[in-house]
Amino acid sequence: MPVPERYPSLTRLWLLTDARNDAALEAALARLPRGSGLVLRHYHLPEAQRRARFRVLARVARRFGHCVVLSGSAAQARRWGADGAYGAAARLTRGPVLLRLVTAHSLRELGEARRARADAVLLSPVWPSASHPGGKALGTLRFRLLSQRAGLPVIALGGMNLPRARALKPAAWAAIDGLST
Repeated sequence: MPVPERYPSLTRLWLLTDARNDAALEAALARLPRGSGLVLRHYHLPEAQRRARFRVLARVARRFGHCVVLSGSAAQARRWGADGAYGAAARLTRGPVLLRLVTAHSLRELGEARRARADAVLLSPVWPSASHPGGKALGTLRFRLLSQRAGLPVIALGGMNLPRARALKPAAWAAIDGLST
């Protein structure tokens, strides 16, 4: 499914932040192809420190032409100056119109993402990942089947790295460790 024309970076690469990749983020943003995206999560930080880290990373990301998305409500993303919001569909159904990236792990959650009018869905985990140790991965076949039924652009997430992206050939993919090491 084509991505919304107003957000061509959806067809690219997305770097998600986490406590474990924080020290490498500036360098990782510099290595990404122009037009990639950053999703700031940083749930481990208190609000004031999280906002300060967002400002620094947003400045770096924009220097390289990247889209900047905040994990939080659309209203919070707008207040912080983000290009969009990231999270569960229920959190993103209200608020200002921004890019909306919704998380999904099942067919039911894909339906919720469509009803929330998401611009794209991060479907995960494709493979086992450090973010969810011991969690059940979708695997290639289930990922492809769910992607076909998504009804909106899909971004592969979970255990992703360049060799896996080349093998899976998703329209878009995202990673934490796979893009920051």
